Amino acid sequence: MTRRRLLLAGFGNVGRRLVEILAAQEAHPGLAALDVSIVAVTTGRHGSWADPAGLAPEVLLERHRAQGGFPDSFGTLEAVRTVDFDVLVELSPLSIAGRGEPAVSHVREALARGRHVVSANKGPVAWACRELRDLAREKGVRFLHEATVMDGAPIFNLGRHCLRGNTILALDGVLNSTSNVVLGEMERGASLAEAVAKAQAMGIAEADPGADLDGWDAAVKLSALANVLMDADLPPERIARRGLGDLDRTALEAARDRGCRIKMVCEASRVGDQVQAAVSMKELPLSHPFARVDGADSVLRLHTDLLGRLLVAEDGPDLSTTAYGVIADLLELDT
Repeated sequence: MTRRRLLLAGFGNVGRRLVEILAAQEAHPGLAALDVSIVAVTTGRHGSWADPAGLAPEVLLERHRAQGGFPDSFGTLEAVRTVDFDVLVELSPLSIAGRGEPAVSHVREALARGRHVVSANKGPVAWACRELRDLAREKGVRFLHEATVMDGAPIFNLGRHCLRGNTILALDGVLNSTSNVVLGEMERGASLAEAVAKAQAMGIAEADPGADLDGWDAAVKLSALANVLMDADLPPERIARRGLGDLDRTALEAARDRGCRIKMVCEASRVGDQVQAAVSMKELPLSHPFARVDGADSVLRLHTDLLGRLLVAEDGPDLSTTAYGVIADLLELDT
């Protein structure tokens, strides 16, 4: 495997977990073929650092732990344009208000320089998938994004390698962990505020959980899935959304009395030559596979013309799961 020099754009929870895994690479026999060197790290508020000779994972972690950041102040876009690297690993936070920016620009600039991109940020796939895919092909590099939906579950690799010859006619699933945790807590008697606080204490919900509860995060994930697996050109704002809104525990208890559960369900399907999609609150019988999804778990069902229906479930995801999605893409670069 060719050694890949990485530029990490972002050093949040997933970025740090990725670097922790790289620091302990010898403890994971399956990573013996992974040969990478981190030559630069950029963050939004905690500085940046570059060294063409490579920044040891242990040194990065210790510097961040001891001093809360890095010694330099150059931005990600500057680094993408000037640092000599092989792969941009896009780990910056998603901006829904910015329609995926600045991550879209980071990815575009890296691909234009003829560099590979591995993105855990959903924005570029949701708002600029077709443009960035075509640019990557033109430049002879890869644009990979396994960690954008269902953490490290091999959804996009499944479509790329295992479903050849199939047309995906529709897809649906439960994809937003925060809403799922909140709904579960409300079923057990918590108020919406109490349920959100519990999800935040678990480290699942953001300080402002609005994008999750309103269905925006689910819409971005659904957009990414439709754009890649169904060759749609569907930005999140064109997806109909209904979030938790005024849903209360009385409605959840009534659904339980009917032998059902209420879930935030993502759906996309082909209608003629278009793909239509929606995020909605659905009452599902307990026998439905989506009704069995609890906590931070997620599930995706693919409806194909040849293989029929295929269900992929994720059980107990954590930061390692998402970091693995990034690692899987780094390994994919040599296939």
